[in-house]
Amino acid sequence: MMGNNNWELATLGGGCFWCTEAILLEVKGVEKVVSGYSGGNAPGKPTYREICSGRTGHAEVIQVSFDPAVISFRDLLIIFMTTHDPTTLNRQGADIGTQYRSVIFYHNPNQKTVAEEVLSEMSSYYESPVVTELSPLKIFYEAEDYHQDYYRNNKSQGYCNFVITPKLAKLRKMHAGRLKSTI
Repeated sequence: MMGNNNWELATLGGGCFWCTEAILLEVKGVEKVVSGYSGGNAPGKPTYREICSGRTGHAEVIQVSFDPAVISFRDLLIIFMTTHDPTTLNRQGADIGTQYRSVIFYHNPNQKTVAEEVLSEMSSYYESPVVTELSPLKIFYEAEDYHQDYYRNNKSQGYCNFVITPKLAKLRKMHAGRLKSTI
């Protein structure tokens, strides 16, 4: 996979970054997923503790390196939008606060246009209004090392069992044809 100069980046927030990271790591065409923070105005690189306070304005996000020849940005967004709840403002399940908001940070005008189209299409998929924020990416801060590959490294942890594992089951059911081989 390395050596491909055609990788694109997507920066997405769907609540807890541990969930969105675990989901998108299973998608064909995704090379790498990095958990981090974006969307706030606090000066300097924030810490997880500062993010959890809700006072930085940053959201927990993932930055996805993907091969558009294998999966389009549009299809990546559809998977993202159908594996979290984009209808709850500043909340995903028990995680509450602006740091858990549903957000797409676009990297260029094309991503903005595609995201607007997908958000419009998703409005008929859900009974409640979609509240996913759409904003330009200004800065991305990589989260602390212990947040990277969190699910893979902590599968037996309670949060992983009760929150992430069911989301992965939903992903595998809804998007089986888009997933990497699980041999």
